[in-house]
Amino acid sequence: MFSSLERFVAFRYLRAKRQEGFISVVAWFSLMGIMLGVATLIIVMAVMNGFRAELLGRVIGLNGHVTITGYTPSVPEFDTIAARVRGVEGVVHVTPMIEGQVMASARAGAGGALVRGLRAEDFAARKVLADSLFQGSLEPFKAGDGVFIGIRMANRLGITTGDKIKLISPKGTVTAFGSVPRVRSFEVVGIFNVGMYEYDNTYIYMPLDLAQKFFKTGQTSVTALEVMVDNADAARPLAKDISVALDGQFRVLAWQRVNASFFNALQVERNVMFLILTLIILVAAFNVISSQIMLVKDKGRGIAILRTMGASRATILRIFFITGSSVGVIGTAMGAALGIAFALNIETIRQAIQSLSGAELFAAEIYFLSRLPAKIDMGEVLSVVIMALTLSLLASIYPAWRAARLDPVEVLRYE
Repeated sequence: MFSSLERFVAFRYLRAKRQEGFISVVAWFSLMGIMLGVATLIIVMAVMNGFRAELLGRVIGLNGHVTITGYTPSVPEFDTIAARVRGVEGVVHVTPMIEGQVMASARAGAGGALVRGLRAEDFAARKVLADSLFQGSLEPFKAGDGVFIGIRMANRLGITTGDKIKLISPKGTVTAFGSVPRVRSFEVVGIFNVGMYEYDNTYIYMPLDLAQKFFKTGQTSVTALEVMVDNADAARPLAKDISVALDGQFRVLAWQRVNASFFNALQVERNVMFLILTLIILVAAFNVISSQIMLVKDKGRGIAILRTMGASRATILRIFFITGSSVGVIGTAMGAALGIAFALNIETIRQAIQSLSGAELFAAEIYFLSRLPAKIDMGEVLSVVIMALTLSLLASIYPAWRAARLDPVEVLRYE
């Protein structure tokens, strides 16, 4: 496509002499701009993908793909209903659950909490929960003798396994003297660390039988059924099938509907960040145009001499197209390598910066997760690279066209 002469002259023009130092500096800044733009875009997209994947995995892993609730506060005869739901094709697991808000207190303080009552086998079936249990075991939980709490709640209340936690339910017992809050102490038999601040700081898991007694729902009633399906993305149509199987007697919601606002906000933020960071590459592409126009202006005499020696307009165009596109290609390649390397080691880099600066760069209280996630999508990286190369190549066309249009007679007359 390009002759050896064209490549030789193009790369010779890229190595500026001392008197052409300013042009060389502008070209280097153009290269650095493209490199940083591509790297930043890849890193930010990887972090946004990581956020979505981590949050989606934890939210769905803890809450189920489909939630079934009654039009009344409880779901009666839940075992019968669960059996009907299991008969729907695509359903993998059904978890009966009691959920209620309480005040949790211990020697170091008190705070609001959310109690979830479920069977030990259902707790073990949730991989996110089972893998997060790092203190205690399921044996006392199976016996109905205690509760599991999150690591941040344990630190906040100053308790560990074997200690007691007092739970106060706002739905108290009605007496002749009014409503008395229901208070009971439970032994902490395990501590989990899911990695999401909200869950580790707020959630308490209790055996289902114990939760039914504490919240006085009755042995045959629960507040909800959570359903796990074989394909999370197909939860919406499966929710309709489940609703039909239950004759429309219960409220059936897929995770996409329950968490719609949250994940839509993430998607909007991701698209806006992509648009904003693309402007960095666009600005760098304009720098390529300016540096190439200055190079054409500076090399006018050389272009005229090449033309008088027999070089065609197409040859001149290709020479300057090579010089401009080389800046874009090299900058894009360096940016892609830097972005991928940074994204792969982003948590290590964050911890290093945090230890050197002493500032907390990623507060779990704000960002929900306890570590900075990053997930590289190679298809996305390829699209960023193609976009950067396209902008760089387009930016090289106009200066190359101007160089090809130079009239050697007019240039040499005024030199």
